[in-house]
Amino acid sequence: MTRLNIVVLIALVCSSLYLVKVSYESRRLFAELDRAQAQALKLESEHDRLLVDARAQSTPLRVEKVARERLGMRSATPAVTEYVVVPVAAAPAPDAAELRR
Repeated sequence: MTRLNIVVLIALVCSSLYLVKVSYESRRLFAELDRAQAQALKLESEHDRLLVDARAQSTPLRVEKVARERLGMRSATPAVTEYVVVPVAAAPAPDAAELRR
């Protein structure tokens, strides 16, 4: 009978050590999950902020301001427009399909 008690005692000790290990692992994984969820929330809010910034940067007034200031661009007016005239001799001859129309 004492052998049976010793075997049961060893099984009980092993079982309790396994229970402690599983509990510790469960707590560790829960803490890791909590940290991951907090990081996901932080990343999501940062993504939303970046989307708002991107929308603000791409407004037509902002694009025009940057084009004028950084690139030195200006609006096209008839005074600054140059027209290119192609000489008649350099123009390609129309093909037969265009003549039938």
